[in-house]
Amino acid sequence: MKLWHPTSENIWQGRNDLAEANNALRLFQTIKQPADFSPEQYPNHIALLGFECDEGVKLNQGRAGAKSGPEYLRQSLANMASHDGHEALVDLGNIRANSGQLSEAQNALSDAVYACQSQKMRTLIFGGGHETAFAHGMGIYRAFPTQRVGIINFDAHLDLRNAPQATSGTPFRQLADYCHQQQRSFNYSCVGASLASNTQALLDEANHLDVTIIWDTQCVDSMLDKVQQQIQDMLNQAEIIYMTIDLDVLPIWQMPSVSAPAALGVPLERLLSLIQPICQSKKLQAVDLVELNPLYDIQGMGGKAAARLAWQLVHWWNG
Repeated sequence: MKLWHPTSENIWQGRNDLAEANNALRLFQTIKQPADFSPEQYPNHIALLGFECDEGVKLNQGRAGAKSGPEYLRQSLANMASHDGHEALVDLGNIRANSGQLSEAQNALSDAVYACQSQKMRTLIFGGGHETAFAHGMGIYRAFPTQRVGIINFDAHLDLRNAPQATSGTPFRQLADYCHQQQRSFNYSCVGASLASNTQALLDEANHLDVTIIWDTQCVDSMLDKVQQQIQDMLNQAEIIYMTIDLDVLPIWQMPSVSAPAALGVPLERLLSLIQPICQSKKLQAVDLVELNPLYDIQGMGGKAAARLAWQLVHWWNG
């Protein structure tokens, strides 16, 4: 596997409570850690892959540092209790981007995702910038060439930019272009988007592509039933779901450690209520969490919030 390397040996560790009881287990004790990239050995499991890349963030004039996100998120997750669903996790290592070689890295991740999905694994990717989504999405489209794929993006940004080169702001425009070339439908929804963070040009592009947008101002308690029905409609329209979560959808007081922190955002407890039906839909095939940047974390709060989100979605996904 090109650009692949295993997860560092010292990442998965934590408190050992086995003297208390044989089921007093934590994630670092139940996650499977093969020495090589071997998806064929783990059908019906969840492949955890890291994408050590922020080349797209740099090209999008963002704050570099997300390439360290995968290992940081694993460390934040390692000591959490292991419950139903978590035993399905298999750590299949990382794809590491070379400097200035975004396309090469995206192709490598797409190949890794395709290999996992072809072996009946689901994929959980820790980014990396949101350039992760083009690679992950491509792998899904390749693995399911005839199924209707629905993309649900929880994000403050639409990421539909027109640009002379790929960046962390272009992944869904790129996937739309791919679908057009392949004569496939592009079924994309963005939940938690901030009108203050998206220009009229991006809104025009979303309208042209028939994108469903649910604004952050709509993700409030008084409108929650309506938003949940909209998400159910998204699920009904697809056979395969790819859910991508840009952590900048969370408010800055929960997620300071991203390239573009959100002043408003969708709080974690509300975000969890929105992703639960997606995780339990039996259609969810792929998830990524992106943009976590350890360089800008404050007392580990961003890492802890991201880990709690990852922990919960796996629990619901495979529970």
